[in-house]
Amino acid sequence: MTHWLTAPILIPMLGGILQTFMGYAPISLRRTLGIATTALILASSLVLLALADDGSYRIYAFGNWQPPFGIVLVLDRLAALMLVMTSVLALCCHMFSIGGADEGNRQFHTLFLFQLMGLNIAFLTGDLFNLFVAFEVLLIASYGLLMHGGGTVRTVPGLHYVVLNLIGSSIFLISVGMIYSVTGTLNMADLAVKIPQVTGDNLNIVKAGGMMLLVVFALKAALLPLCFWLPKAYAKATAPVAALFAVMTKVGVYAIIRVYLLVFGNDAGELANLGMDWLFPLALATLAIGVIGALGADNLKSLVAWQVIISVGTLLAPVALGSAASLSAALFYLLSTTWTVAGLFLVAELVAHQRGSARDRIITAPRMRNRKLLGVLFMMGAVAAAGLPPLSGFFGKVLILKSVEPGPQMAWLWSVLLIGSFLTVIAYSRAGSIVFWRTVDGHLEQPEPVKGKVTTAAGTLIALTVVIVALAGPINRYTDATAQQLLDTGAYTEILQTSMVGEDD
Repeated sequence: MTHWLTAPILIPMLGGILQTFMGYAPISLRRTLGIATTALILASSLVLLALADDGSYRIYAFGNWQPPFGIVLVLDRLAALMLVMTSVLALCCHMFSIGGADEGNRQFHTLFLFQLMGLNIAFLTGDLFNLFVAFEVLLIASYGLLMHGGGTVRTVPGLHYVVLNLIGSSIFLISVGMIYSVTGTLNMADLAVKIPQVTGDNLNIVKAGGMMLLVVFALKAALLPLCFWLPKAYAKATAPVAALFAVMTKVGVYAIIRVYLLVFGNDAGELANLGMDWLFPLALATLAIGVIGALGADNLKSLVAWQVIISVGTLLAPVALGSAASLSAALFYLLSTTWTVAGLFLVAELVAHQRGSARDRIITAPRMRNRKLLGVLFMMGAVAAAGLPPLSGFFGKVLILKSVEPGPQMAWLWSVLLIGSFLTVIAYSRAGSIVFWRTVDGHLEQPEPVKGKVTTAAGTLIALTVVIVALAGPINRYTDATAQQLLDTGAYTEILQTSMVGEDD
């Protein structure tokens, strides 16, 4: 049992607690502590990635209470990948925030770190109830972050976000209660063993609980028709918060992958592949509605927010297919789209600060300062988001297209994804040409100078689209191995029996 598994949870927890008591400390001190804490989270995540790369599972039982009764953390390749992806994103967002976005709320860094703690618990937990707890931790922090900066423009979208997620949390609690009433456990490895043994009337109870759980995860992932809260909420949030929230929908995607491959996978008897017949068409519809929203966006942040919905549809379609190739492709695309979308949120904020009263609206305005730098960053992000060569989004979408077996699903996925990508190119081309090139005579109010920290943070996330291409071979090998590990559910359940007899992995 390695104590390293607790590091991504304990580091932000302790850092957040310390920040709570430093609300009146100099902001420079709070910023230094916040960045240092986030950097330590990244370092610990890289250690766990190295540990997970050998293909074995590692567990940590709090208080040495063994599963299925104790609280356990489980590390595998998927959890390690999500931790590294999130910590890299968090470090860039935190760097951007110290450029001034963290001002006006003494507890910004506290909320930021508690958000990371909730995310990391979600990725590491081996228990459905603790997944619920993780969702509540990250959601409570996200409520404060969403309202950071104040103003009535954030109140209504924030209220919608809070109400919908409270409803989702209630359904989550009811669904796990239904499953527990039949199986007597919420440990995911234990559920994978006991779900196939459920029969009779109990089968309908578990099926209803499983479908309700899928609705909750679909809400978190912003799957159609539960996605319309997202564009306004994300577009109105401050830039580093919106960029960090790029990973929030991926938590829903992660939960679907983890629970519905393990607990309701091919070995779940009569409940095998529960809900997957619905997931594929809904994913394609989500992709389509995201493209329509992007075409109609009137500002850059809304355009990027709709891109989040496009990415959710693009991710869940191959996940619903459930093959090793499609899962690997989805994970490759997951890494690319999360960092790209986050980078575009930050670039949109930089553009807004250079265009005076026009802000990030897609309208003509006097020429901005630093147009070349911001134009290049936006173009690279747009190329990656739309899936054009030679950046990472192209390789992710090619892998998704190649992963589909010939048949009706292939026809639907290829058609929707290719047409959607073409229309996404049009949406970004329209926005970029108007904002960067269709200028009018006149003078802007004196714009704020572009600060080195914020430009570096935004540029780093955009540059990662190139890094992913350079490391495409190793990353693809890792995602292939991750997909194989996910589909080998027997290996996951073995850690339960091993732990119960007192052995240590």
